Order: sequence, then C-alpha cells, then structure tokens
Amino acid sequence: MSILLAVGMACGVLAPVSRAVAADARPLDIVFVNPGKTGEVYWDMVVQTMQAAGRKLDARVEVLTSERNYRTMQELGLGVVARTDKPDFLILSNEESAAVPILEAAEAAGVKTLLLSNTLIGNDAARLGAPRQILKTWLGDITTDLQTAGARMANALIGRARAEKWQSADGKIHILGIGGDEITPSSIARNAGLQLAVAAAPDVVVDRMLFANWTQSEAEQVTMNYLSWASRKGIRPAGIWAGNDPMALGAIKAASTAGLAPGEDIQVVGLNWSEDALRAIRAGRLLMTDGGHFLLGGWSIVLLRDYADGCDFAVASPHVEVKTSAITRANLASVGDLIKARAFDRIDFTRFRAKAGRCGQYDFSSDALISSLAPLEGTAD
Repeated sequence: MSILLAVGMACGVLAPVSRAVAADARPLDIVFVNPGKTGEVYWDMVVQTMQAAGRKLDARVEVLTSERNYRTMQELGLGVVARTDKPDFLILSNEESAAVPILEAAEAAGVKTLLLSNTLIGNDAARLGAPRQILKTWLGDITTDLQTAGARMANALIGRARAEKWQSADGKIHILGIGGDEITPSSIARNAGLQLAVAAAPDVVVDRMLFANWTQSEAEQVTMNYLSWASRKGIRPAGIWAGNDPMALGAIKAASTAGLAPGEDIQVVGLNWSEDALRAIRAGRLLMTDGGHFLLGGWSIVLLRDYADGCDFAVASPHVEVKTSAITRANLASVGDLIKARAFDRIDFTRFRAKAGRCGQYDFSSDALISSLAPLEGTAD
C-alpha cells in the first residue's frame, strides 16, 4: 500500500534518476515567505524540507516568517520584490488569498515566483488567468489534492462509526467538522472533501462545521461547546473531522475532558503527518492523519533547480499536483522515524530531478522517497 505521495504528469511517471547539480551550475538564491507561525509544525516542516533540498541542490533558501499575519506576509513579500539585489526566485503561499499583490509587484520587478500549497482561486484566478499568461513571471504552482484527502478522512470516520454501530437515536451518524478557515484555498479543498463524502452517505450528518484558525486551543474550545450541545440534544457524537493535526489534538483533549475515550467512544481524524499526531495514532487516540504535503517544500526546490538549469517543469504543466496519503496504525512504522527525527537531509533530492529530455515528469512517490533515504543512525523503533 502506498503511504506517501505521488505525482504523475500528463506525459507519464518516471523512476527516480540521480542527476546531481552540475559543477558549473549557478548557485540559486531563493526566498520563501512563510505564512505560518514560528513553531507551527506543518510550516516548520515545509521549511525544513525546503532547506534540506537546498543543501543538496546548491540553493540558498532564505525564510521570512509572517507569523500568521497576512498584512505582514504582504509587507515581507513586497519588501523582497523591492530589493536592489533580487533573488532568483520567490516562493509564496496564497493563504487567505493574500499573495496577489506580491505576484503583481513581482511581475513589475521581474522576479520569478512560484506558489506553494495555495494557488489562485475565484475572482483572482479569473482575472489573472493561468501562470505565465498575464503574469509572465508567475512560473506556476505546486499543490496537493486536499479535496481527496478531506474525503478520505471523512470516509475513515464514517466507516469506523458504521462498524461500531455508533448511530444516534435518529439512526444517523453524527459528526463535528472543524475547519481551519473559510477562505484559504487549501482549507476550502479539505472542507469540500468532507462535504462530498457526507453527501454520498445518507446515514451521516455533520451537526456543525466550525472554524478554529488552525489552532489546538480554539479547536478544543469549539469541540467542548459542540459536545455540550450534543449532550443536551441527546445526540451520540461519533466522530470529529479536523482539518489539521493541531485541531485534531485539541478535539481529542476536549473529548477526554468531556468523559469520552477517543479511539474507543469517538473517533478523530487530522491532517499533517505531525509527530504529535503519530504519537496519538500509536496510542490509539487518533484514527488517522492524512498528509505528507509538507514535502512540497523540498519538491518546490527540485522544480526551481530544474527550471534554472533549462529543464522547465511547465513543459508538462505549470500546475504540479502532489497526492497525499493516510497514516494509520497499520502503516505507521513506514515513515514514523523520518518524521520523528525530521531527518530530511536523509532524502537525496537530486534523485527527484527530471531526466534530461523528460522535463516536467516527476516521481514523488513513496517508493522513490524510501529508495532515496540514507540510513538513519541510532534510530530505534
């Protein structure tokens, strides 16, 4: 069973081919404007894989952190674009649709940009079109199929609740949904996956779709409020769908406080592949964590190194979509050590570069990742 992520471009999928950076290749200067907070697990891991790839691919990665303040994110991005000594590439995430002014300023300044995790949506996408159409310096985007992930998470909850016969008196399976926000593209996609799964399950009801700003503390509070409401209404809560791992962990804490045993009386799912989530899975308190998409950081450097060396990923498509996968107790051992140690320097990112003459074709699969890993010394199960 594949437990990591794969991307097959329109031209097919290749086995990883080692293609080291040429001795005469120019070192790259890349700036990443991080939309997250310092210490925020997912974005920290994005940064760490990005920097590990940079060390393998002769790219210096400078990280500017916005601390979840999107005005700050715009100020940082506009500041980079205004520099006299401009970077080779600027990587942005369109969290809360805040990247557009930076993209437009980068176009005017001639700074090449790549969107990571969140691309343009809605009116912005309609106005600016696809990468390289109106904004010539917007090279493309690298994203994950988070709608499928959201549906897979919901189906895991539904399947377990049916197996355990956790219906309420009305014969329905009752679920709480906790989203990160209502406007970030990656959040919208996850939430849409939940909605699709529930729409296909007439025996399932999402009692509430609440938003917790991606944080454990807010998720704990909204879960406590929901469980109190469910108790008053005589509803038996069967599962909690959380759009990321910190919110799932907050839900677990609230359920425990309410006298429920997560994993026994109620199931919780999350997304991020965080170490804390893996620990909760091992303990039987979390059903699954979807993800692996923090590796977008490393894959983005692979794309830009290839582009700089004349092998343009957009030959296949400017939109690179990477699939996520679920970690459960059944496959936890396969990736647990890599994540626990955050030993991303073990990954030989040179092996993921497109083969000469096959630009735009990438294999970011679990087999390719595992075969690229150097042994981790002193690691115990």
